[in-house]
Amino acid sequence: MNRFSAFIMTLQPTGIVLSVSRCRAFFLFSTPSGFPRSPARFALGADFYVSSSREKCIMKARLALGSIASILLSFSVQANDKIVLLTSWYAQAEQGGFYQAKAKGIYAANGLDVEIRMGGPQVNGMQLLLNKQADVIINYDLQVLASVQQGLPVVAIGAPFQGDPQGMLTHADVTALEGLKDKKILVSTSGQTTWWPWLKGKYGFTDAQARPYTFNLQPFFADANTAQQGYPTSELFQAQKAGEKANFFLFADAGYPPYGSTLVTRQDVIAQRPEVLQRFVKASMEGWKSYLAEPGAANQLIKQDNPSMNDELLSWGVAKLKEYRLVEGGDAQTQGIGTMTDARWQATRDFMVQANLLSADTDWKKAYDTRFVRELKVLPAAADVAAQ
Repeated sequence: MNRFSAFIMTLQPTGIVLSVSRCRAFFLFSTPSGFPRSPARFALGADFYVSSSREKCIMKARLALGSIASILLSFSVQANDKIVLLTSWYAQAEQGGFYQAKAKGIYAANGLDVEIRMGGPQVNGMQLLLNKQADVIINYDLQVLASVQQGLPVVAIGAPFQGDPQGMLTHADVTALEGLKDKKILVSTSGQTTWWPWLKGKYGFTDAQARPYTFNLQPFFADANTAQQGYPTSELFQAQKAGEKANFFLFADAGYPPYGSTLVTRQDVIAQRPEVLQRFVKASMEGWKSYLAEPGAANQLIKQDNPSMNDELLSWGVAKLKEYRLVEGGDAQTQGIGTMTDARWQATRDFMVQANLLSADTDWKKAYDTRFVRELKVLPAAADVAAQ
């Protein structure tokens, strides 16, 4: 039950007036403290023709209250503010916090009706956002900065991941990223304009080492001299299930600056619905905290949306999110899950400028708005922080 529904259930008649043949009941109430909409007052009344019994009049008034409450309860089903969230990929552990907020009623408790739509390789999230087919998308901060350079009205409002989950999957003989100088490296098209320029600049790798990555692990399995991009929640799991002794190196641990996963909306949504966005960001980060503690409810929804998911893979994914501190690490330890900082955005901007991925005169501060996470303080569980 959301807060509006719970409030309606507390209504009581404020006055009953009895005449010879008619009684009149008045119900006067106002929105309670903390109600997610603007404060308001309401007055409802009803007349009833009854016999001259005051007891019957009171009984009729109570029945009227029940009828009015039923009407308002039916209205409250539609009272929650609608948000369409488009993810960046098929449903998986990396979106678990949002599914948890929906499954556990956290969105509903904050007056929100959130529809989660899956992304995928053929889904252009930024285009759908700009075409107003989504209110919020999950996208890379690098793409947000590139979009701002093009003059597009998109803004990041939160960072569920404090580090990019992207990294390098290697065979067991490689013990550090520096050990890849003589290896072939499988790089996707998107990687060519994100982490690959950073990797080349930091470790001296060359384009001659790069080979196309087609999201298939067979080339990696077939060649011991090959490394490939991947996520610890996915490709590392597949490698180990196949019996491959593999290592994984998270780029963020080596200083790769982007957040990797940010909540992105349009400027017009911020202008028209800032309070709705504030509730959405808060509920989403509470969902992430809940998911990392007890992921079962969200995992059921994830498997419904993406039948290729199973309990073993989801359990592995949650474990890796914790191990690599993707949600609760970094600034989130003290400022809360979802936090963003000017310093971090500038570091990403500086890397992009140095790699010729962004013009130096781009107004990069237009790419993000910290107001929605600045005072949020959804702090990680004490046990998780202590483990870090």
